[in-house]
Amino acid sequence: MLLLDRIQFGYANSGRQRFLTRFSTGLAIVLLGMVVLGGDSARGGEPKPEDLKFFETKIRPLLHKQCGSCHGEEAQESGLRLDTYRGIWEGGDLGPTVVPGDVKHSLLFAAVDYKDTNLQMPPDGKLPQASIDLIREWIERGAPHPDQNGELQPIPRAGKIDLEEARKHWAFQPITHPQVPEFDQSDWDENPIDAFVFARMRSEGLQPNPPADKRTLIRRATFDLTGLPPTPEEIEEFLADDSPAAFDKVIDRLLASQQYGERWGRHWLDVARYADSNGLDENLAHLDAWKYRNYVIKSFNDDKPFDQFIIEQLAGDILYKKRRGDSTPDSDADFDLLIATGYLTLGPKVLAEQDVVKMEMDIIDEQIDAMGQAVLGLTIACARCHDHKFDPISAEDYYAIAGILKSTKTMQRYETIARYNEHIIATKQQHEAKRQNEVLRAEKKKEIQSVLDAALAELTDEDRKLPPKDAESKFSAEVQAQLKKLREEDKLLKKQTPVLPTAMGVVEGTVDDTRVHVRGSHLTLGKVVQRGVPAVLEQYGSLEIPESTSGRLQLAQWMASSSNPLTARVAVNRIWCWHFGRGIVRTVENFGKLGVPPTHPDLLDWLAAEFMDDGWSIKEMHKRIMRTRTYQMSSAMNPQNVAIDPDNQYFWRSQLRRLDAEEIRDSFLAVSGRLDPSMGGPVLNLPKWKLVFNHRSKDATSYDSNRRSIYLPVIRNNLYDGFYLFDYTNPDVPTGDRGASTVAPQALFLMNSDLVLQSSMSLAKQLFKTSPDNPQERAVLLYQRALGRSPEGAEVDRLLDYTTQLESMLQADPDTKTPQLTAWAVVCQSVLTSNEFLYVK
Repeated sequence: MLLLDRIQFGYANSGRQRFLTRFSTGLAIVLLGMVVLGGDSARGGEPKPEDLKFFETKIRPLLHKQCGSCHGEEAQESGLRLDTYRGIWEGGDLGPTVVPGDVKHSLLFAAVDYKDTNLQMPPDGKLPQASIDLIREWIERGAPHPDQNGELQPIPRAGKIDLEEARKHWAFQPITHPQVPEFDQSDWDENPIDAFVFARMRSEGLQPNPPADKRTLIRRATFDLTGLPPTPEEIEEFLADDSPAAFDKVIDRLLASQQYGERWGRHWLDVARYADSNGLDENLAHLDAWKYRNYVIKSFNDDKPFDQFIIEQLAGDILYKKRRGDSTPDSDADFDLLIATGYLTLGPKVLAEQDVVKMEMDIIDEQIDAMGQAVLGLTIACARCHDHKFDPISAEDYYAIAGILKSTKTMQRYETIARYNEHIIATKQQHEAKRQNEVLRAEKKKEIQSVLDAALAELTDEDRKLPPKDAESKFSAEVQAQLKKLREEDKLLKKQTPVLPTAMGVVEGTVDDTRVHVRGSHLTLGKVVQRGVPAVLEQYGSLEIPESTSGRLQLAQWMASSSNPLTARVAVNRIWCWHFGRGIVRTVENFGKLGVPPTHPDLLDWLAAEFMDDGWSIKEMHKRIMRTRTYQMSSAMNPQNVAIDPDNQYFWRSQLRRLDAEEIRDSFLAVSGRLDPSMGGPVLNLPKWKLVFNHRSKDATSYDSNRRSIYLPVIRNNLYDGFYLFDYTNPDVPTGDRGASTVAPQALFLMNSDLVLQSSMSLAKQLFKTSPDNPQERAVLLYQRALGRSPEGAEVDRLLDYTTQLESMLQADPDTKTPQLTAWAVVCQSVLTSNEFLYVK
């Protein structure tokens, strides 16, 4: 009973399309038996004599003939042995082969029945129907076997996972409030964060760097919190303030700015795999995604508690229903709870998948992967097809969460091309305007019909039998003119019909628990799994889900609970990473066994505890971190420290970093005076349900805007060049830590792109406007605007010498109309593309 030597199976997971993967195996039973299917009960007690006779005369010979050579005493391919009862019951490497008394969910029968094209045995041809019927009868009898005596116990939900041992992993331990280290003859224990960092530095034989100078510090802080460079005026104000609270004032000012939400909202959009299109097979426009983007920006500017932020994104529609019932809001602001659930809808999907059940399960899988990594730091989606290979997450744990999302309506329909679900977010006034328009249109149609009826009555019987257009040609000129006028009025009313605003988001669906999908295939279903959370984390609370609800609200509240040790740890680690360039746990999306353990576990717990004590306030966490000596250190190299810790994993210096893609673009616009500070609004000008980038590579998007980069379209499969070249996030998957590459196309972009050339020319014009007759003054102003400092040493002389030479060359070029301005534009470009401009120390 050997399985096909190679079985192909494909599905989409974690926002990435997993293409057909080939599996070699000895037996279809093993392929299916990865999930615990025998956990309900084993028919205990002694089998009846007639049942034993049936097994010995009908089943044992069949198993011996078909399976003995590969799954007997001498050979057990894939760990499966079928000549003993225990071997049949326990199965191979991946689990049991039969559910006694349950044919539908027994893997052995599913394989020999040939209903699942992925799971057929024997591989060289289906067994005779008589043999299949014998296997069916044997399972229905309770899979009797001479060795059956009731000693085998049901296998628990977690299967072979040792939960007690698994819970010893550092990430699953409860959060403590560790004691802050104290030192003799050191002032590094004045701040708890500094004390933890210094304690680790001292244990590694490292010395902390001295403080950064004030110009460096304000540039670092301004980019950190707003993604923009500080203005010369802001720098001078900080330099002139000698008070101990000078930097605190800078932090408070930056946190109060609208640019803060745009910068830190973008961080979360990376994690939320935000995009303005679907990607994958059908790149459908997400016309309303910008409303979720605005919700995120506003949440950060309002310092919405992070636990509330998480709950709203997973279950905002349920909260909205509880709060408002069936009443319609008077204000757009009341729709934030509905818009927040766009988080679950934004992921990439295979919208043309012909198998609608597979499409639904693929979408659920992507949601599980996004939630697991973003909130819990766990790769739960790896358990779709089998127990997680490394972390204590069983396939049943996966389907416990999948049941919650399957009880949620994410899509309006699953037929090609599938459409995502929408909320109507119209106010009472908007609904009333639409109703009035419908009344006017109905009256207009009634008026048109009345004129038609009267005119037709005047025609002869023969003319009335003509087609409508021909009959109307028999009307009088006066009547025809009247109908034309009425129809034009109707057409105008139709054009003026208000379109009620919508937002992407989920709602409650048909509530039901989900069966294990063996090997991830919906064609072969295992046992029903009650909706819930991973067993390894049930010590921090299980879910009590009312029968009439999906369980999303309960899951969201469990995730955002202060008793859940993962959520707060993952959140503060992300915040730390976005300030320091790397997390205390470097693998910010993976706190499992394959993740890198924390370099400062006590600091991580202290931050998580303080975060929750502060009401999950991200702005308070910024203040805690940025007021430290650790944050304010210089980025200078120390040869002794480099020899011990070349990667700076113990934070003995500030990490030199290149600006990210958005910071580069926004900085060009800002220093050249071209930045449009307006907030919000849509980014695509398309009809609804249209492809934004079709199979003929016709791009319907435009990046011709001077607004901040967060307001540019994010098109899956066709990112803006300025994003793609500078290591923009992959919008298909949660990303909390972008990389930074250095490749030749980046230099070519900086030399030739319209963005850089136009910004350089604009900056040059501003320099001439401010100082038309003083080149030295223009040079100083250029350095101050672009680099946040005045030129040093011979920098002005070198710049002016180069400008003079270039201007002389351009004067000889008949195509150059303004050689002096053009020369200065080239100089401005050189400064704007310098390392000093593109890097933060």
